[in-house]
Amino acid sequence: MLQRLSTGLARVEEVTAALLAAVVTCLILTNIAFRALGSPLYWISELSIYAMIWMTFLIASAVLKRRQGIAVTLLPEALPQTGRKLVTLFVDSVVLVFALLMVWLCWQWYQPLTLARLGFDTQAFQGETFNFIYAENTSTLGVKKFWFWLIVPWFALSLTLHGTANLIQALWQWRNPTEEPASETLL
Repeated sequence: MLQRLSTGLARVEEVTAALLAAVVTCLILTNIAFRALGSPLYWISELSIYAMIWMTFLIASAVLKRRQGIAVTLLPEALPQTGRKLVTLFVDSVVLVFALLMVWLCWQWYQPLTLARLGFDTQAFQGETFNFIYAENTSTLGVKKFWFWLIVPWFALSLTLHGTANLIQALWQWRNPTEEPASETLL
């Protein structure tokens, strides 16, 4: 069940990242056209940057789910099958620990319980915590930046799910001694 949920979420992340890549391309081409006409739209540049950031986080999560991140494979390829499984187990553990650390850092950064306790009053939140995450606007869009920064907690939670599913799969492979560590392909 967890594996299917993780795979499905990775697929949604891939599709969304692909759509964002198309959006970024369209935004940049639109901005080029407006610049050529002598009246650039500065908000397009900022929006394309945020779309690219979201695209990067989404595809990074899906890539780590599929164990297709950039890696030096010289050592694992030289090891016997048991050694490769141990390396896979170690890498999956490190990814999960990183993801859990990111969840904790995002919790500290956004402080949702404190914000809720203060009745979602951002002025009171800033006064009590000296955390101005909810106050800063984007330069040209006029939108609070925290809306765009929500990709970081999404990435942390998504990576936690993927890391947990991969670690369970790596542990499960110990039961089948002839099975190679899984590496799914991106479609």
